[in-house]
Amino acid sequence: QVQLVESGGGLVQAGGSLRLSCAASGTPFRIIAMGWYRQAPGKQRELVAGITAGGSTNYVDSVKGRFTISRDNAKNTVYLQMNSLKPEDTAVYYCRANWVVAAQQYDYWGQGTQVTVSS
Repeated sequence: QVQLVESGGGLVQAGGSLRLSCAASGTPFRIIAMGWYRQAPGKQRELVAGITAGGSTNYVDSVKGRFTISRDNAKNTVYLQMNSLKPEDTAVYYCRANWVVAAQQYDYWGQGTQVTVSS
């Protein structure tokens, strides 16, 4: 059974930092790409950052230079370090794992963690 459990959200003032964690179980973690998404009220869910199995990363333009995604394969965990937070970063942040094995696609989401940035 696949589970993705996010943690680390909370309330922070503008300019502050938070680190989100996503612990994965039941996945072939070492060979799959992982991503962090966010959804603000009234807006569509968007990809914030992604990391491949090999460690290559990509970011949405609005967080480049402020957020860093990383992974620890020994702990089956992906992280999102968020610095210089802005009120517009307020959203529910979700972890996603998706992969294809033998032409079968697998796609799982965590339950989300709230990040609120006050001005």
